Amino acid sequence: MPADPVLTELTPDQRLRRLELTVTRRLDGLLHGEHRGLLPGPGSEPAGSREYRPGEDEVRRMDWAVTARTTVPHVREVDADRELTTWLLVDASPSMEYGTAELDKRELAVAAVAAIGFLTAGSGNRLGAQVLTPYGLHRVPARGGRSHLVGLMRGLLAAPRQGVNPPARPPGEEVDLAAGLAAVHRTANRRGLVVVISDFLDGLPDDPRSPADWERPLRRLGVRHQVLAVEVVDPRELELPDVGLITLTDPETGARREVWTGDPGLRKRYAAAAAAQRDQLRQALRRAGAAHLALRTDRDWATDIVRHVHAQRRLALAPAAPRRGGVA
Repeated sequence: MPADPVLTELTPDQRLRRLELTVTRRLDGLLHGEHRGLLPGPGSEPAGSREYRPGEDEVRRMDWAVTARTTVPHVREVDADRELTTWLLVDASPSMEYGTAELDKRELAVAAVAAIGFLTAGSGNRLGAQVLTPYGLHRVPARGGRSHLVGLMRGLLAAPRQGVNPPARPPGEEVDLAAGLAAVHRTANRRGLVVVISDFLDGLPDDPRSPADWERPLRRLGVRHQVLAVEVVDPRELELPDVGLITLTDPETGARREVWTGDPGLRKRYAAAAAAQRDQLRQALRRAGAAHLALRTDRDWATDIVRHVHAQRRLALAPAAPRRGGVA
């Protein structure tokens, strides 16, 4: 399905206003909660201990003094920092310019930026970004306030696309996802929240047993920060429609291939390969210790974000499961 002509005819400022209205209306009621509602996890202020939950808690958070005293494994609980710094890594590479639904993937990435910005807004909270473009990494310093968030969104919507008045790329600068994550690691000195918004297609190896190029730097970020991976997907990346002869173009390299989509066997193999690739991605994110939120260009992205926030809040508030052999 082609993109909505009404949306494509809107100016960047009009699209920005529409995104802002959608976020404030649909996420109303979540905007005033603590930022840990977006992604529960360790903060920095001690807040007592609770029983260890196998499969959920990290061993490095064990409270050995309480464990020794009670003979039951306990972990330290901490309250989130009163002032949160959120760092975004936003993928604006050519593969993010693709879209066959109401939004293209880049516009959906900007919608995710808007939601995260409003969900983490608060007194003293700051938002910064590294934007991964075909022409180099663009850094946006961490600042607070609505005008800063709106300026970031406007810049993402208006950024040059592949082949459209491209700015000069610094010589020798790497622009892959792994390099972007390394840049965030160098910049984000204070413990906080890191959100990576991408299709994560860059750096996935042909062998699913091998780690992705970005897996190690993502895991490294998770040692110090809470990490949320926002995966952006278009439906045509998951399955081919039966529309006869089409020309497929690799947005990163420009390579083209004609494909006859009337072959049901081809469509089945394509869907199976796409499903295997997405499973490979999920496994890589899980190994890296990142929370995972998948957004699609053909779905109600605001509803998906609300569901994710509610799920994370339930996880944060869930009581510890009773021990085997203990008193329920």
